[in-house]
Amino acid sequence: MEPGKKPVLFLMTCLCLLTMLLAACGGGSSGPSSTKASDDKQTLRYPVVGDPDINTFDPALVQDTDSNFPIQAVFTGLVTLDANLQVKPQLAESYQQSDGGLTWTFKLKPNLTFSNGDKLTSEDVVYSINRTIDPATKSSVSGYLQLVKGYKDLSGGKVKTLIGTSLLAPDPQTVVIKISQPAAYFLQTLSYPTSYVVNKKLVEKYGAQWTDHVEEGGGAGPWKVEKYTHNKGLELVRNDAYYGAKPQMKRLSVIFYKDQDSMYRAFQAQQLDFTPVPSTNLEQERSTPGFKETPILTIRYIAMNYLVKPFDNIKIRQAFALAINKDLIVQSAMKNAFTPSNHVIPKGMPGYDENLTGPLGTGTQGDANKAKQVLAEGLKEAGYASVSALPPITLTFYPRNQNFKDALTAIAQMWQTTLGIKVNIDVVTRPKLLDLTTATKNNGSLQMWQAGWNADYPDPQDWLTLFFDKGQDYNQFNYGQNKMQDTSAQLDVQKKLEQADQEQDATKRMQLYNEAEQQAINDVGWLPLWQEKVQYLVRTNVQNLSLNSQQLIPPDDWSKIYITQ
Repeated sequence: MEPGKKPVLFLMTCLCLLTMLLAACGGGSSGPSSTKASDDKQTLRYPVVGDPDINTFDPALVQDTDSNFPIQAVFTGLVTLDANLQVKPQLAESYQQSDGGLTWTFKLKPNLTFSNGDKLTSEDVVYSINRTIDPATKSSVSGYLQLVKGYKDLSGGKVKTLIGTSLLAPDPQTVVIKISQPAAYFLQTLSYPTSYVVNKKLVEKYGAQWTDHVEEGGGAGPWKVEKYTHNKGLELVRNDAYYGAKPQMKRLSVIFYKDQDSMYRAFQAQQLDFTPVPSTNLEQERSTPGFKETPILTIRYIAMNYLVKPFDNIKIRQAFALAINKDLIVQSAMKNAFTPSNHVIPKGMPGYDENLTGPLGTGTQGDANKAKQVLAEGLKEAGYASVSALPPITLTFYPRNQNFKDALTAIAQMWQTTLGIKVNIDVVTRPKLLDLTTATKNNGSLQMWQAGWNADYPDPQDWLTLFFDKGQDYNQFNYGQNKMQDTSAQLDVQKKLEQADQEQDATKRMQLYNEAEQQAINDVGWLPLWQEKVQYLVRTNVQNLSLNSQQLIPPDDWSKIYITQ
């Protein structure tokens, strides 16, 4: 103790410390105190992957979870998904359908504004949707809006706009959207940021760089931008003009990190209030106050470009799939943090098929003998005398953390051991991988890569049609868009998906999706690896912070989160 302190004071100090420790232990994740901290302490430091920056801050362009987090905080649309992934009105006060489900009319909430006070009307809504579809915006994810009547005409450059035809603003409070076919999932598609409202004034003033000036009033969500520093982070402050339940916190600091390992180290150094837990540290952190685990609708998979040899042969693709023991990979490299899977549609989603198998009826442990057999058959069909005659093969991926890198390295070793095929590893940044995969559509610029998908909305269409139907933004591996022996079977899958998208009988619809999914897995359209959970730590003085199965916080749920003393 410090010189000059009296023993009685030391004893009192010890008793106070003991009381605080007991309160912290007994309170668990609810924190050491139930007393709300003062307004100047209401700051949450939250990390996302920005390597070196987030991929985009434009709702029309977003295609990754880390960019989506700040976008969801700042921008909103007609509807959103709540914590249970149910559609909930957002800018809209109400909506109704007519004309056999082909016309949707939305009534906006009164007195809506952007964060700078500019009025937000129906014209802003139709402008934003039209902007995403407009080819000048160069959105690689405009397909979320493909149900809008005339989508192909605008995206293909045949017409200049859909405003006034299928996107209507008859008065400042009314939005009318006409769609091309009845679809059970239409409202869900509007919950994705491609339909979120942006401030036309900013876009026209600054062009492609408008998100660098979004602090001037770009969004209408619960948070507004105070400062955006590229390669560092976003400083968000409470939007007191927000029409919904306002955040109790004053500030949200969204900080960019290279990967999850660096987030975890920053949390340990008291620099963050939230962090994902790397698999390596999972067991030691499970008993830590503030630890949470949420099953999420995320599948990690490997994609093979159907236009690039040797993956233009189905049996060679199947050999690569069967050579992987997913059970062993998840147990060893991923420390049992996730669940091995052969699925496209994850467990917990409508349409999940418990009876689905891997290619040739296999389980998640693979089958080394079958892998060798179909490889020999595939080599013969494709005209390769042996594996030594194969072209060089490269697996490209972004390592979210060290365990992730270990898992992909172990998979490459299984291919070497079982098939005798050396696969080179190419590690790239997140933005680089997104650019590369976008560029693979209809060409052979990328051979094989690791990717992941997290549910945008709870419908099989978001998983199957968006990836395997012809012309879809995410059909980057060119399924059905090739000239292989088995292309006709792929085209049959696409027809089945289009039929399922329009089917009004829910039972029959799910059956069609199940059949299409099994065939896509047999074709190795995807090579699924595992379904994920998110394990994370939250500071014990942060109350009510929980992620939903999209790894997001719904707009109005920010009002429940606050900092205690």
